[in-house]
Amino acid sequence: MRAVLVVNPKATTTSERSRDVLVRALRSEVDLTVRYTRRRGHATALARESAEEGVDVVVTLGGDGTVNEVVNGLMAAQPPTMPGAASSAERLPALATVPGGSTNVFARALGLPREWPEGTSMILEGLRLGRYRTIGLGRADDRYFTFCAGFGLDAAVIHRVEQARRRGRVSSPGLYLRAMLSQYFLASDRRHPAVRLERPGEPAEEGLSTAIIQNTAPWTYVGDREVNPNPGASFDLGLDVLALRQLRVPSTTRTVTQFFSTRPDPKGRGALRLHDVAEFTLVSSRPQAFQLDGDYLGEREKVRFASVPAALRVIC
Repeated sequence: MRAVLVVNPKATTTSERSRDVLVRALRSEVDLTVRYTRRRGHATALARESAEEGVDVVVTLGGDGTVNEVVNGLMAAQPPTMPGAASSAERLPALATVPGGSTNVFARALGLPREWPEGTSMILEGLRLGRYRTIGLGRADDRYFTFCAGFGLDAAVIHRVEQARRRGRVSSPGLYLRAMLSQYFLASDRRHPAVRLERPGEPAEEGLSTAIIQNTAPWTYVGDREVNPNPGASFDLGLDVLALRQLRVPSTTRTVTQFFSTRPDPKGRGALRLHDVAEFTLVSSRPQAFQLDGDYLGEREKVRFASVPAALRVIC
């Protein structure tokens, strides 16, 4: 079995020594090539090249941003014809994810442990046993995402956090909380919702302030605790959406508090909930912050979202 390990050398929870341990462990099971990312977007090119070379597995060592880039590289590839492949997912290399970032939402949503040594052990077992799962992905315009997207407030918060990290701040729940409060109170136009949600064959939903889109649950983690705006989201279904209308302090506080509940169910006139949606479009009268899988991608006025069922095989 041929495998490529795509390593983000800036992964926050690994060291050169731990990477060497991982490489030796993987080489005990597969014919391994190691490739290091050098810049943002490089993992996409490495994954695409690996798929077009006909490797069997692409393994990532990094955070959710590295996983997202690799997935986009795999989905853009034109791999060699695989004899007996019954679906497009079977033509592509399988994906294995060693958690190496600060949160690792995708890996944990697949049931992998938070720490990379335990995650590596499970992946090695999955390789030995041929234990695969086929999952659906989300797509926003021409880019794929694995677990979440955001249009509005949550994406703007991620932008603030990324700016703080470039200034040397350490990613932590406290940093996200401060960024959220600053964005909400100081930089959001909470009284004038600008977003409209459009679906084929359905009336448009007007007057939305922000939207959270999930391809699985949870949306993210705070330490070991799940944050779950759309608890019914699943890799096996379409997309789930929670959109908030005017961001008044009482209703927004109540909704955010429900995210941390063991039985979250944000609802009421201030919230729009959609479950298992195949496609929809968000349109805004002014630019909105936009993120995929926790990476800020700038501002957009329109994004078309679609569910892509049974898109990719993962080792879990």
